[in-house]
Amino acid sequence: MAQERKAEISRKTNETDIKISLHIGSLESSDEQKIDINTGIGFLDHMYHALAKHGKWSLTLVCKGDLHIDDHHTAEDTAIALGMAFKKALGEPRGIKRFGHAYCPLDEALSRAVVDISGRPYATVDLGLKRERIGTLSCEMIPHVLQSFITAAGLTVHVDVLRGDNDHHKAESAFKALAVALREAVSRTGSNDVPSTKGVL
Repeated sequence: MAQERKAEISRKTNETDIKISLHIGSLESSDEQKIDINTGIGFLDHMYHALAKHGKWSLTLVCKGDLHIDDHHTAEDTAIALGMAFKKALGEPRGIKRFGHAYCPLDEALSRAVVDISGRPYATVDLGLKRERIGTLSCEMIPHVLQSFITAAGLTVHVDVLRGDNDHHKAESAFKALAVALREAVSRTGSNDVPSTKGVL
């Protein structure tokens, strides 16, 4: 029986206090997803919920941050902590596909995500957002959230919005595309090998 991919992370700084419980599910799993997110930033909660829902994760994420200053520390630190939790839950990348890609539309917006669970952090994120903020989340923080998660998780990822007019749609389609690509990359192959010619990742 395959080992359950779960992790709990607590990360406390002078700026944020974060607690995360993550279970990376599988397409074959019949377990009910449980998603409970509260960062104090509504649109950020919405994006993390989309990532968990379409990535087949159960996720509890609670953050008490210094929102009286601005949204930066809460957005960045939750992304770092979530990346740490993802890496811990996945464990040694044996018996997984390693690579994944997805295209996800949301009305007029279309995004593409390509993932390599490489152990080498590299992020290219191009969302083409134009507004200053969506809700109370600064638009400049949205690609930074993705970059911070990708780096902390030790992934190589390219996320691009290929077309779109509405910034809410563009951002959400990008998170959904990343979720579906990750779901493919972590899917089990039935073997126990490390998917690398090096023998390690």
